[in-house]
Amino acid sequence: MTTFRLTPLAARLPSTVPFVGPEAQERARGRPFQARIGANESVFGPSPKAIAAMAAADHQYYGDPENHDLRAALAAHHGIHPENIMVGEGIDGLLGHLVRLFVGPGDAVVTSDGAYPTFNYHVAGFGGQLHKVPYANDHEDMAALCAKAAQVDAKLIYLANPDNPMGSWHSGADIVAALDTVPNGTVLVLDEAYAQCGPTDAIPDIAIDDPRVIRLRTFSKAYGLAGARVGYAMGAAALIDAFNKVRNHFGMNRASQAGALAALEDQAYLADVLHKIASARTRIGQIAADNGLTALPSAANFIAVDCGRDGAFAKAVLDGLMSRDIFVRMPFVAPQNRCIRISCGTSADLARLAEALPGALSDASDHAKS
Repeated sequence: MTTFRLTPLAARLPSTVPFVGPEAQERARGRPFQARIGANESVFGPSPKAIAAMAAADHQYYGDPENHDLRAALAAHHGIHPENIMVGEGIDGLLGHLVRLFVGPGDAVVTSDGAYPTFNYHVAGFGGQLHKVPYANDHEDMAALCAKAAQVDAKLIYLANPDNPMGSWHSGADIVAALDTVPNGTVLVLDEAYAQCGPTDAIPDIAIDDPRVIRLRTFSKAYGLAGARVGYAMGAAALIDAFNKVRNHFGMNRASQAGALAALEDQAYLADVLHKIASARTRIGQIAADNGLTALPSAANFIAVDCGRDGAFAKAVLDGLMSRDIFVRMPFVAPQNRCIRISCGTSADLARLAEALPGALSDASDHAKS
């Protein structure tokens, strides 16, 4: 019998993934979802200019391993220098490279209990020791994160602003103030995947060469290019250059590079999408209220809807929606798991949600009584 000589760490890890995709669930169900409003994708799609640019890309060639044109455009957009930007395969890919740069077996990392699980997946994959702090009033607790980092000598702190899965956010001024409590030698990983969707005062004014922080952005959400997998990191030039030690230099394909560049240049289309996101958030809030539920304030392209009971009841509501062909998700950890998380959808998507939710709630109530 062949024995595969995995590393001891890899042999110990479970073969699981942070999320089960809607496609896998559709295969298991034997039918498609009628409303795909669970993965925080943009159902409004990318700019037509991005679609055209991707179609016209020279697919017979590898993508530019330096991502030169896209980095230059991003630098101009943000008023910084290309050496302060690294492009990668979505925020998920960049998180993997970042953790690889910093985390070895036993190294401490701090995050919030119930925050984005893909970061935790990467930390486990490199043998790091993950320390978690609870949310405070449905917000990631910056003071507790920094205090825990000092206690355990953490190399990294993970903070999403706006937050996934709750949609809550901190003001940019509060994040700037919190940087002064980041322990010496610790780097704050500031995940800003939903930054375009929120208020402008949630974006902190941080010098690009500040060694205490690295910021992550994506084209997967507001720009509508989740399938293209394009993200970028912004930070001090020395830290950005370190990615070249470990990244997949040909990881970005030409279509993704061209699509992201065209999407960035079409800010008028982005503004229209952001208007649609805001309108969808309002509509989801109304649907929740019509059914006696509470939609939490959100600065993202989704709404966390408080189902008013515990996680078991929220899961029953989710199952009821799934059985009615509405794909949604929910937080994993109490007390946030009293909510279901609904991505912004089209008018047709949200009409289906409005039709399905009363029955799902009725089924969940009957289940709770049995």
